[in-house]
Amino acid sequence: MAGFRTLDGVEVAGRRVLVRADLNVPMHDGKISDLTRIERLSPTIRELSAKGARVVVCSHFDRPKGKRVAEMSLAPMAAALGQVLGRKVHFAEDCIGLPAQQVIDTLADGDVAVLENTRFHSGEEKNDPAFAADLAKLADIFVNDAFSAAHRAHASTEGVAHLLPAYAGRLMQAELEALTAALEHPQRPVAAIVGGAKVSTKLELLGNLVGKVDVLIIGGAMANTFLAASGLGVGKSLQEAEMHDTARAILAKARAAGCEILLPVDAVTAIAFKPNPPTQTVPVTAVPDDAMILDVGPQTVALLTARLAGLKTLVWNGPLGAFETPPFDAATVTLAKAVAQATDAGTLRSVAGGGDTVAALRQAGVAERMSYVSTAGGAFLEWLEGKTLPGVAALSA
Repeated sequence: MAGFRTLDGVEVAGRRVLVRADLNVPMHDGKISDLTRIERLSPTIRELSAKGARVVVCSHFDRPKGKRVAEMSLAPMAAALGQVLGRKVHFAEDCIGLPAQQVIDTLADGDVAVLENTRFHSGEEKNDPAFAADLAKLADIFVNDAFSAAHRAHASTEGVAHLLPAYAGRLMQAELEALTAALEHPQRPVAAIVGGAKVSTKLELLGNLVGKVDVLIIGGAMANTFLAASGLGVGKSLQEAEMHDTARAILAKARAAGCEILLPVDAVTAIAFKPNPPTQTVPVTAVPDDAMILDVGPQTVALLTARLAGLKTLVWNGPLGAFETPPFDAATVTLAKAVAQATDAGTLRSVAGGGDTVAALRQAGVAERMSYVSTAGGAFLEWLEGKTLPGVAALSA
């Protein structure tokens, strides 16, 4: 990853600073149900405000498809940001043009405003130069603090960055530094845990990781595909028969790269996929024909926990089992607690990301004990796949 420009040493007093944030927060019954993304944004806003900037925040929310949709307004997010900051936050009823300009013109040094949803304009997702120019007219400096949207070449993430002096916000900086330390310049040995349902959705990820890590741990239903491709019976487990050749190719690529792949050695199985059904723990060589693998077994967890002692860096994307349905969260929770202990002890740098992974770590009660947890979702996955993220490339030093 190339170097990127940060806010260190940037003079912002009296200047209009356009901050691309991620205010695409979860809503339930018209109310924000999780403030995490807003809380993570606050350090950048506080710093800019304290230095006398006139802070102008823009973001997308949901998928209004270029039209004004009342339920997708950022007004509730502006109010929530004000609560998190403990101060008044102004709101503009559009993100460009006169409504935005009038609000920005009223700002004093240190004030904060939020603009309306950028996706109310079709030019946002098209990365339309005219729309990017309209955004750029509102500010003197651009700060991107939305790593979670950095994989999209949109007007507010990439286009405007070429029209104004552009810098990474503190959240973007923390994310990039954590990810760089995890895979670009890691302390070795480095391992990755990859879970999830399908090999097909994480093919590029697996292909990139086998060339970067020393140990690749495969869990979730995708492990079933690898087991089946290796000639083992997996009963009625979810697996992708059409991906067997691909799985074998990944195993061969890993051997050639000197990357050790760890697959489950035992499994928790059930006849029915429902909460708390009768279960049977069996070796992966003895899965009943009428059963489904729904979690890795305790012997696998013990082997993986023992391997943690020899690792310096761990990247985690995806749970080991069907963690949303008890008791198939057991392996993920047990391993997560072991990773947290190693992180607490200072022997392991742990970086995790992806929606299911974050949810699983929270369920285990250890999300705050990881070295870094990315809430970025798609951007985190594309970074793991080795792709260039347009929003990050635009900040290159």
